[in-house]
Amino acid sequence: MLNFPTNPTGGTMTRESLEAIARLAKHHNLLVITDEIYAELTFEGKHTSIAALPGMAERTIFLHGFSKAYAMTGFRIGYACGPAELIEAMMRIHQYSMLCASIISQEAAIEALQNGAEPVAEMKEQYRLRRNYIVKAFNDMGLDCHLPRGSFYAFPSVQSTGLGSGEFASRLVKEENVACVPGNAFGDAGEGFLRCCFATGLEQIKTACERTARFVKSLKTEGA
Repeated sequence: MLNFPTNPTGGTMTRESLEAIARLAKHHNLLVITDEIYAELTFEGKHTSIAALPGMAERTIFLHGFSKAYAMTGFRIGYACGPAELIEAMMRIHQYSMLCASIISQEAAIEALQNGAEPVAEMKEQYRLRRNYIVKAFNDMGLDCHLPRGSFYAFPSVQSTGLGSGEFASRLVKEENVACVPGNAFGDAGEGFLRCCFATGLEQIKTACERTARFVKSLKTEGA
């Protein structure tokens, strides 16, 4: 199962790495499920889908939707592509667990596909600017943060503060009214990090960064 670009780190997968996974999948006759909901929001390099590699279409289930690139969160519409026999089997379960997507959502999805390319490109550039700002701000305040190559999340480390992810996030929202997701919500490997979403206005991001910097500074005074 693949998910690139990924939540929460913003990591992406190179074509070379995907080709290695494809060779493994074909050698062991494996099925690959790939969730590429953030594909259009790839800032560095070109996004490659494993489903497009030679010999992989017949062994890949490709998942996508409209909530991220087209800012259609709430419309609850997505899709799966794959070998006919697998999709048919999925439908047997799907039709008894939920109804179809609403007509409004379907019409909106069609409009997005037909006329949404330019707005998506403009939004992606705004995300790039916000990404650059928030990552620099985190590093400047002493929270090491890599530059995410995709999605709209930054994943700074809070280990230098001496606080765990949960305590840092809890105190930050209580003391500075800034909400982030503690990294351990994504598993043990996320401990010591925060997931910070920059899918909001730049001015709000600037305010949040100023408050976070003030909080980090207060921790240093607290520990002195």
